[in-house]
Amino acid sequence: MRFQGPRANGMPELHKLTPPLGVLQDKGFKVALVTDGRMSGASGKVPAAIHVSPEAACGGPLARLRDGDLVSIDCGAIVDGWHGDAAISVPVGVASAEVLELSRVTEQSLWEGMSAARVGAHLSDIGHAVESVIRSAGPFGIVEEYVGHGIGTSMHMHPPVPNYGRRGEGPVLRAGMALAIEPMATLGEPEVGVLADDWTVITTDGRWAAHWEHTVAVRDEGLWVLTAIDGGAARLAALGAAFAPLSD
Repeated sequence: MRFQGPRANGMPELHKLTPPLGVLQDKGFKVALVTDGRMSGASGKVPAAIHVSPEAACGGPLARLRDGDLVSIDCGAIVDGWHGDAAISVPVGVASAEVLELSRVTEQSLWEGMSAARVGAHLSDIGHAVESVIRSAGPFGIVEEYVGHGIGTSMHMHPPVPNYGRRGEGPVLRAGMALAIEPMATLGEPEVGVLADDWTVITTDGRWAAHWEHTVAVRDEGLWVLTAIDGGAARLAALGAAFAPLSD
């Protein structure tokens, strides 16, 4: 599955996004975001799913971007029958301090959650770690309707991986498991709703949402973040988690 990583995470330059990305719409691209177990509605030549906050999970046709928007891009790849899944949130132009903090905290919760995914740990340890970071950082909401998932020969597999919970509950993590962990946090209330198109999911209070995701492999020796360029070595080390890549 490591071969999916560079493709699913081929996004290192996305911090350079600016409002002219809106020309994608002018060129006829339609992009929809999906993180709830269905495949992406992306079409055209864009190998990703894109939404603009306050859309929280599923997006309709790509709107013209504005300075200060927060754009989440959810990418999946399938190579030789194996799947990879990753998402990032990037500001367009100059975003507000609270939006940047929301995105930073959501990303940090992702890494804390992954570092908790160790052999012998319980599945709920991941959600507890994610929730602890977000709750301690401020009055952010955690979207509960959309969660992470197992991944491998299909994009969305069991078990579901919630972004909240108590330690020590649920299945025990085993070597060889691969999980897509994807916290979604909001500046306001956590509730979301589905629009009349039965596709687009938005925060009910209209406030900003952020979304980050990686695919991580759980090994006896440690963790390997399959969708991170460096396999997660630097961020895992900073959190005291063992980095355990296989040879490429």
